Order: sequence, then structure tokens, then C-alpha cells
Amino acid sequence: MSNKSKKDPYAVLRIPEFRRYVSARLCITLAMQVQAVIVGWQIYDITKDPLSLGLIGLAEAIPSIFVSLYAGYVADMVPRKKIIIVVIAVLLLCSLALLFFTLDISLVLQNYGALPIYGVIFLSGIARGFMGPAVFSFMPQLVPSKQLYANAITWSTTTWQAASLAGPAIGGLIYGFFGVSAAYCTDAVLVLLSLLFFSMIGARALPENANPQNMKDSLRSGIQFVFGNQVILSAISLDLFAVLFGGAVALLPIFASDILNMGPEALGFMRAAPAVGFVLMAVLMAYYPISIDAGKKMLWCVAGFGVCIILFGLSTSFWFSMLLLALSGAFDSISVIIRSTLIHTLTPEYMKGRVSSVNSIFVGSSNEIGAFESGFTAKLMGVVPAVVFGGAMTLLVVGVTAFKADKLRALDLTPEVEHA
Repeated sequence: MSNKSKKDPYAVLRIPEFRRYVSARLCITLAMQVQAVIVGWQIYDITKDPLSLGLIGLAEAIPSIFVSLYAGYVADMVPRKKIIIVVIAVLLLCSLALLFFTLDISLVLQNYGALPIYGVIFLSGIARGFMGPAVFSFMPQLVPSKQLYANAITWSTTTWQAASLAGPAIGGLIYGFFGVSAAYCTDAVLVLLSLLFFSMIGARALPENANPQNMKDSLRSGIQFVFGNQVILSAISLDLFAVLFGGAVALLPIFASDILNMGPEALGFMRAAPAVGFVLMAVLMAYYPISIDAGKKMLWCVAGFGVCIILFGLSTSFWFSMLLLALSGAFDSISVIIRSTLIHTLTPEYMKGRVSSVNSIFVGSSNEIGAFESGFTAKLMGVVPAVVFGGAMTLLVVGVTAFKADKLRALDLTPEVEHA
């Protein structure tokens, strides 16, 4: 690999199948973000209960956690593209079901309230539990060299966050101006486009495994690998507890409606604000990747995220709240890219599905469980105190991790260290 290739910030985007991959990820993430805004506003409109917003996350997290380890095993045993195609087809059916519930010919919501929506979210949680390890382990198969992993992760996460930026705004605006059925129709079309883009990517054979194992031993080896590596374990633990306590996204409908006295359009922009900061920082990191003292910088950025959450909870200004949410996204961007790079770099190819499943339990489901925690604490102590408490707990987690995880503090991602 030439020095020019290493320094090329667009290196992976010159690979046609990687472009199809990021296009597919853009569409599916847009769809999920559009759906999240619609479901959140719709359920709060039906129930007027902050706990009901937390239950959305719980309805998705429980099945996702339950299937995650098995999904990681499947991703190491079955060609990953096949898994992705089946999962997105299931997500398309879920989107169509949510659309059907809102049509005049359907009396489902009138008869059963929000319960059918929770049922669909539960099913989509199962699908996402299988999708995470498959997508995580499929992406490296589309790039020719480990030296391009950091570049691929940067653009993959940038695409994900760009969709997270646009998706909530699209969902809120369509819901606000054209109604819930139009918003769910947009969701379904985006899922269909993702399915088409993934179908245009060539199949990849599974990486060779020199030590094949039965399912029980295979799952055990994946768990042992993560818990035996202090850098990976401390990085994903840090993200788990930071998101678990510091996430305020589930409560944004309440902030938009009751504290800032705004409508669904404002909710869409507030949901998008963290992605604005994330994307801008990720693009900057494509040109100036972090390598020296990466572990220390990751810790400082998670601390900065916690401070932003505390200040957001205390804010009564829409624009100041937007700024704080954007800054929280910028800090999160650095943490996510560093964590994803070290996991891809330190994990053998044949084990990435299982390691990703453990990572999904720690990090992926922490968003949904964090949503439940936010709704539960808001029910107990009020919305603003709950958000401030969560940000303070994030700072405590950073302090404990910095004290205990000496190898993470010393983490360096320069090429010499990475390929030692």
C-alpha cells in the first residue's frame, strides 16, 4: 500500500461495492430514524406518559439482546450478505405494518392503543439483533486491506450519522406537514431502496477459520476474546454506561413539546442535531485521523459528552439546546470511530460476528436500554433532573474507567503500534 493511498481520505469511496454498501446503509438508517421520530411522537400523543417512551427502547432492546450472541455465531457461519437481505426484508414488513395501522381501513390503534406498535418494534428488535453482527463483519470484506479499515469505518459511520442527521428532520417535517401515513410510507420506501442496494453487492465467502468449533464453544470463545482484552472490554464498557446514563434522546419529545413548547418539526431538528456534530467531526477525522494518545482523547471526549448532556437538561432555549446536542454528537463521533477502529483491528476476521454480537449487547442495545432508563428516571424524579443525573453518571463512569483501564489510557493507533 503506497503512502499516497494511506493518506487518501476518499480511498474506500473509490471502491464501487463499498459505495453501494454505504448507499444501502444510508437508506436503512434514514428509514430507522424516520420511524423512530414517528413512533416516539405517535406513542407520546396516544399515552402522554414519559415511561411509554422508555418502553419503546425496552421493546426493541429485549429481543435484540436475547438473539445477539446467536446472531453473532450465525454471522460467522452463514454468508453475511444472505443474513442482511433476509433481515432487511423483515424490516420492510415491519414498516408496512406500521403504515397499515395508520390507514383509514385499519382500526387496530383505535381498538388496542399503542400495543400493536410495541409489537412491531419487538419484531424489528429481533431483526436488528441479527443485522448488527452481519453488517459489522460484512463491511471489512469489501475493502482490500486492513490499512483501509480506519478510512472505511470513518465513512461508514459518517454515512450512518448523516442519515441520523437527515432522518429525524425528514420524519418530523413529513409527519408535521403531510401526516403520519405519508411519513410511514417514506420509511417503507427507504427500506426497500436499502434492500435493492445490498442486493447489488456481490456475495463474499466466509473467512477461513483454522479452528472450527461447535456453537457452544464458538460462542464461549467470542465472549472470552472480548473479556480477555482489556482495551476492547474497557472501550465498549465506557460506551455502554455513557449511553445508558447520558442518553437524552428518548425524552426529546417531552423537551420539544412541554419544555420548549415546540411541535414535531422541532423534534425532528433536535433529533438531527447530534448527527450534525457527529458528521462534521467525522469528516474532519477523515482528513486528520486520531492516532497518538487515542485512548486519552477518547476518555476526554466521553467526558465532554456528559457535560453537554447536563447543560442540555438545564437549558430552556431551543437554539442553545440545539448547540449542546450538536456538541454531544461531535464528542461521540471521536469515541465511536476510535472504538470501532480498535475492534476491527484487534479482532480476527473469522471471529468478527461473535465479537460484534458482544459489542452489540454492550453498545447497540445500550441505546434502547438507556431510553428505558431515561423514561423510568423521568417518571421518578422529573424530566430535567433525570437528564442532569444521567450526565453526571456519565462523568463518574469516565473517571472510574480512566482510573482502572491503564491499557486504554495508553492506547495508540499509529501504524507502527497497530501492526506490531
